[in-house]
Amino acid sequence: MDDDKEYKKKKYYKKKVNNKTLDKKWIISILFWTFILSGSISFFSDLLLANVNIYIACLLLIIIIAIGILFDIIGVAVTAADETPFHSMASRKVKGARTAVKLIKNADKVSNFCNDVIGDVCGIVSGATGAIIVSKILIINDGNYSSVMSLTVSAIIASITVGGKAIGKNFAIRESNNIIYSVAWLIESVKKK
Repeated sequence: MDDDKEYKKKKYYKKKVNNKTLDKKWIISILFWTFILSGSISFFSDLLLANVNIYIACLLLIIIIAIGILFDIIGVAVTAADETPFHSMASRKVKGARTAVKLIKNADKVSNFCNDVIGDVCGIVSGATGAIIVSKILIINDGNYSSVMSLTVSAIIASITVGGKAIGKNFAIRESNNIIYSVAWLIESVKKK
């Protein structure tokens, strides 16, 4: 009996050590990809915004905010989704079901990537884009009201982002299975191409 307990302890300990190793690999991987994504997105947005008019800059800002909100919805949906119906769908070989199960089983990592990596990168880039828009407005207005313009643009960006994410979270919780199925279906469609 004691040998059995000892074996189970060793097995549990080994599993625990392997999870710690996996967590370290995940953390290093996510740090690397955050650095690459934020640098790339910042570089390309600065490159695109340098020579565009204020209307295109505002359109790009809206797109960046929308991407952040969309990935926040996916990150919340994956943590709220129920795995059971996807097992049933996977047994019937429904396209996207197996990927949906994988997404839900790795909900912590998917949520971290969607909410923290993509969401935060979009937040940083939208702030930088807002600063570029403010500089373009100041050039048009000969530099008048610089602090008012800066505060106004920052407040607008923050309110649209937070409001959009609040609406998105409610939707993500209600429609979590449909959202995850759509994401999984899209992933499988892209993989096959």
